[in-house]
Amino acid sequence: MSEPAEPRGRAVHPFRAAIESRDVDAALALLHEDVIFRSPVVFTPYRGRFAVDPILRAVIEVFEDFRYTREIGAPDASDHALLFRTRVGDKQLEGCDFLHSDTDGRITEFTVMIRPLKGTQALAEAMSARLSDSA
Repeated sequence: MSEPAEPRGRAVHPFRAAIESRDVDAALALLHEDVIFRSPVVFTPYRGRFAVDPILRAVIEVFEDFRYTREIGAPDASDHALLFRTRVGDKQLEGCDFLHSDTDGRITEFTVMIRPLKGTQALAEAMSARLSDSA
């Protein structure tokens, strides 16, 4: 099945642009200092840009062939959904980054959901190894 086409000429969310260009510093700069990050593999949310920093840096290395496939949300809306496809090892994953921004445009809530379960498990293992190596 082919990916649905996005409207041509539509501006993409700044977070999407930063991630697509692999500019982690630019992506982190978009996060509110007290952002709440909900991971697909950890029950308790992470709080604060400082806590999200190593996670975002690790995931950009763990995800292979990452691409956003669709963006949902008006340019001036406070809520956006960024659908993506990627791979971790031999496991294909589909996911969505749900972003909520404050009136200043800073991302205050960042939730990631991923499917299928085997892909999520592969992600959890790879992230655990990556984060323990960097500790």
